[in-house]
This record gives sequence, structure tokens and C-alpha cells, in this order.
Amino acid sequence: MLSKRTQQAVARLADLTPRQIVAELDRYIVGQGDAKKSVAIALRNRWRRQQAPDAIREEISPNNIILIGPTGVGKTEIARRLAKFAGAPFIKVEASKFTEVGYVGRDVESMVRDLVDSAIDMVRTERETEVEDLAHEKVEERLLDLLLPVPQEAKQPPAAKPEQAAAAGGSPTLFVVSAAGEVQTEQDDGAKERYRRTREKLKQLLLDGQLEGREVEVEVTQSPGPMFDMMVPQGAAEGMENFSDMIQDMLPKRKKKRTVKVSEARRILLEQEFDKLIDQEDVTSDALERVEKLGIIFLDEIDKIAGERGQSHGPDVSREGVQRDLLPIVEGSNVQTKYGMVKTDHVLFVAAGAFHVSKPSDLIPELQGRFPIRVELKPLTEADFVRILTEPENALIKQYVALVEAEGATLEFKEDGIREVARIAATVNERMENIGARRLHTVMTTLLEDVLYELPDRASKAIVIDAGTVRDRLKAIVEDEDLRKYIL
Repeated sequence: MLSKRTQQAVARLADLTPRQIVAELDRYIVGQGDAKKSVAIALRNRWRRQQAPDAIREEISPNNIILIGPTGVGKTEIARRLAKFAGAPFIKVEASKFTEVGYVGRDVESMVRDLVDSAIDMVRTERETEVEDLAHEKVEERLLDLLLPVPQEAKQPPAAKPEQAAAAGGSPTLFVVSAAGEVQTEQDDGAKERYRRTREKLKQLLLDGQLEGREVEVEVTQSPGPMFDMMVPQGAAEGMENFSDMIQDMLPKRKKKRTVKVSEARRILLEQEFDKLIDQEDVTSDALERVEKLGIIFLDEIDKIAGERGQSHGPDVSREGVQRDLLPIVEGSNVQTKYGMVKTDHVLFVAAGAFHVSKPSDLIPELQGRFPIRVELKPLTEADFVRILTEPENALIKQYVALVEAEGATLEFKEDGIREVARIAATVNERMENIGARRLHTVMTTLLEDVLYELPDRASKAIVIDAGTVRDRLKAIVEDEDLRKYIL
């Protein structure tokens, strides 16, 4: 039975039909309709599985996907955007950095631990959003206590009898007995009233941001220092850092006082209030469940661990071993993390690779069977580059326009200028290594380098880029083959 919060996360998927998922991906990624369709179905199946009868629900495994295509065509972006609007724990890892058991390096189980850490951060952020208003209120009160400590005369005095005060030779004072039987004086009431009024004025100044430069003394927890890092030797087995964390948790927390500005104190106190208001065990429990039911691992560069079977030697000795180690993780196994055991049976794995040298059939047969869906992404054309420059919400031209506006200037790309940039990027990709849409970054950076350098000192703040401007600024580089190799 899913927890209430995980049910809410799954319920968000109910409103995302495959067609809507593709439409959402279209806002950021140009083309690649087949890949978008495959991942949309895989995501929708997460919700469909939760609606299935209990008897068969555990038997429904995710259909893992391999995205095949050259670099820069959108493989990583598709998986990242998919996880973002689905609210699912997500990490991207490179298969090439793993080694098989017995070699120094990261083992494949570390990607599950990284996924759990990502889920912990995601769930904690959700909890912080829920209690943010209350936490800020408590922080404001604590800051007022630091800025204006309660004076001694405004504090509740100990109960005393009037005759004792007179015998002590004190001045005649009118004593008032409260309903609770406590003895107070008019002088005390006056001090409390003055303190209250002063505190109200100070609170308004604090809310208006006029006290950010004031210094206050706050109590902070000291970090354990580098000693515990030294306890884990370089090249130690994966998971040894968990042992270090356990020792740190067992030792008493050392605290010290620091004098900081109000702006810094607010950040420190806010973290402390979040720690008080949020149940970390509840966060951990929810995160582990999210990982098991909704987690997505994007396994990039899987082609780098593929090779002709039986021919692994030299520096590639661990390729096939990494594939064998991946098998149980992808198929479904229990992985020990510092937060507890995690089952990977229903984690969705999306692998990707260019497969220039190798091909998917070079993977060991068992691993091929764990990725039953294969989608080939198409190389990007000149027309695609034009769309990439203008259509997505985070289009490259929109990014440069925002950067130029920061200087109080305007940047305008004419339609023929955009087409010329796309033509040059496509031409360079054909003549040299095809790096897809990433070539647009190199072309745009070179095109606008002088503009961005001179922008603060320019007399004219209106910048117009047309086809002639693009050709003039990039002509020498495009025509010089040796120069083009280094710059574009």
C-alpha cells in the first residue's frame, strides 16, 4: 500500500496522457517524435500499473528503453524533462565511469545510492515548501529575540509578599495580584509595555529589510572537519563513506557561537527551523518509496561498455564485467544504501548511446533483453537548427537576448540571420564531427563574442544580426579549414 504522499505523486501522472506528455516535451525539444512517444508510453505505464489489481501489479515490469543516436540530438534532454514534470526521482549517470567488482572505481550499485540521495533532496524540498511560511515566522521571532533581548525588568519577577518588600526598605509600590496568584507591579507592567512597543517597531524594520546589515550572535553546529574523510582511504570499496556518516551521527554535535549579519543569520536559523519542523524519518521513508515506484535512471554512454564479445583485453578489460554487474540492477535486486534497502524491480532505466563504433547487438544478450525497446533518434538537419534556435521555451536566441538585456541593450535576430547561423552549423557538422545541436553553441558564441565584450562600452545599445553580419563575422573561420577545426 502506497503512502498518502506517494499516492499524490502517482495521481499527478493521471492527468498526463501520452499525447500530453509529448506536447510537454515539444516545448523544449525539437523533433524526435518516436523517442518522445516511447518515453511517454513508459511514463504512463507507471500510473497504469498502480491501477492494476494487486495480484498482477508486482508482475508488471517497466519496459526499459535504449535511445540510439549521435550526440547533441536530445537524448539526455528528453529523459531529464520527462522526470522533471513527472515529479519522479531522476539521475543521469555515465556507464563509462563504472568498473566491475574487483577494480578501483565506482561500482554500478552506486547509481541507486545516488538516486536515493536525489529523492531525499526532492522530498525534503517538498516538505520545506509546505512549512515555509511557519518556518519564516519562527525565524523572524528568533531574530527579534537576538536583536532585542528581553530586559530584566520586563521578565516575570518572582512572587513576593508586600510586607517583605516594605521590610526590606523598598520604595512604596502598588502591588497587584494576578488571577493566577502571581504578584506583579505597575512598574513591571510599564517595562513590559515599553518592550512590546519597541519590539513591534523593530519587527516592522526587520520586515522592511532595514536591519539586514546588523550583526547578531547565533549558535551553529560545527562541521566534523576533514578527519572523517581521511578515514575512508582512496579507492576503498563503495559504501565506506556510509560508515563514516554513521560514526558522525553517533558522536555528540559540537556547537559554537558565530557573529554574523542578519541576512546570514536568517539563512542559518531557517535551516534550523526546517530541521525542527520536518520529520527526517518520514522524508526518508517517502523517498525510498518514490525511488522504488517512480524512480528513473538515465544511463548514458552505454555504447562505451559495448564491444566484441570475447575480445575484451587491455584497458577495456572491465567492459563486459560492467555489463554483467548491470544485469541484476536492471532486472531487479535489493541494493543496500545508508537509508535502508532499495528494490530496483520497478525503477525505469533509460539507456542512451551514439553507437558509432559498436552497435546494440554488441551488448551481452542478457543485457539486451533488459532493454526491450529501442528507438533511433534522427540526426538534426538545417531546418531543425532553425527551429531549435527559436521555438523552445529555452531557445538559444532567447537566452542571448536575456543576457544582452541585462546591460540595458536590445538584441534582434533577423530571419535570414537565423537561417545563416543554422546553415553554418549544419555545414560544419558535415565537414567535421557531427555534434548535433551543440554546434549551435560554438557558432553563436563565436558570432557574438565581440558584441558581448564591447557591450558595456557601446554607444548604440541596439544590436541587429542579419545574414550579412553572420557571414562577415564568421567568413574567415568557415573558409579556413584549420581554423575551423579549433574554433567551431
